[in-house]
Amino acid sequence: MSQSTKNRNPYLSDELHELRDAVEDFANRVVDPVAAQHDRDHTFPYDVVRQMGEMGLFGLPISEEYGGMGGDYMALGVALEELARVDQSVAITLEAGVSLGIMPIYRFGSDEQKQTYLPNLVAGKNLAGFGLTEPEAGSDAGGTKTTAKLDGGEWVINGSKQFITNSGTDITSLVTATAVTGQRENGKKEISAIIVPSGTPGFTAEPSYNKVGWNASDTHPLTFDNVRVPEENLVGERGRGFAYFLSILEEGRIAIAALATGAAQGCVDECVRYAKERTSFGKPISEYQAISFKIARMEARAWTARQAWYAAAAKMAAGENFSKEASIAKMVASEAAMDNARDATQIHGGYGFMNEYRVARHYRDSKILEIGEGTTEVQQMLIARALGV
Repeated sequence: MSQSTKNRNPYLSDELHELRDAVEDFANRVVDPVAAQHDRDHTFPYDVVRQMGEMGLFGLPISEEYGGMGGDYMALGVALEELARVDQSVAITLEAGVSLGIMPIYRFGSDEQKQTYLPNLVAGKNLAGFGLTEPEAGSDAGGTKTTAKLDGGEWVINGSKQFITNSGTDITSLVTATAVTGQRENGKKEISAIIVPSGTPGFTAEPSYNKVGWNASDTHPLTFDNVRVPEENLVGERGRGFAYFLSILEEGRIAIAALATGAAQGCVDECVRYAKERTSFGKPISEYQAISFKIARMEARAWTARQAWYAAAAKMAAGENFSKEASIAKMVASEAAMDNARDATQIHGGYGFMNEYRVARHYRDSKILEIGEGTTEVQQMLIARALGV
């Protein structure tokens, strides 16, 4: 554990310190040894996910009624930070599994939907996807073109989604998808959220993407060709799907910020170790100011990102409006991850360009943190809007 994370933090309770230590041990002992191979082979880490489920990580912010741990996003963030320090693919599998897979049903689903789907999702036995993004509806999520029409008590869904995490694994049980279900009086689209179980005829997870990074994370485009699901698969109220998903994304920004902080800290940790071991011109490179100052700035970025997501999570836990803080945390942390990955690669020199080195994976993985679940530009827009400008 790095010096900055092993110290006790006033934001964290004794219970959260214990959680952090347990996940750090799991990350070092279980995740790290297989991370490079899964990245190289583009394989999903089923055994790691199974063990995360057994640890209760998928249930950290879920009530005990559904098999969860009864915590909050602070607990989830602590776990994500430790996992992302060694492997972002595993961390995003947990983040998306909880924030995007479980939360739409947990927050807005019916009692029957919760009882049906949550136990296995919370246990990590199943995963769920969050079907929002489309080829022409990324940051402009309101541009949804996928449609769902009622026919004889069933929704008939047609359209496509893209960049959907956890949507095509062997343990994926469903995708909650947004679809246009009608038109409002003001002419705007009525967008609803509908559960589509895996294996439903006409619902296809297309071949996975060949990505720059997050190679052990499962990501697919989806197609819906006259997919029929029961009318009761509607999540919450008809026409509220877009609002629901915006709310889910707002919460998820805290989780992504925590993940990005872990990536930023992982780069610091690797550089501290490497700089002490690597010699140049007869002495460790850590003794050169060009190196030590660069590492100092990296540590400052990681520390700042951590304070940002802690503050956002604390406001959320207190029931206060946390929208601005979540956007700040997401922007600051994702930029810290990318900047630290770039500097870490430079410090490692040629070794930093070799994929078996952790900093090389962080270099490839971190860019998406500035794009996924709301781009940096979207966060700037939301922050400015919160300021009234």
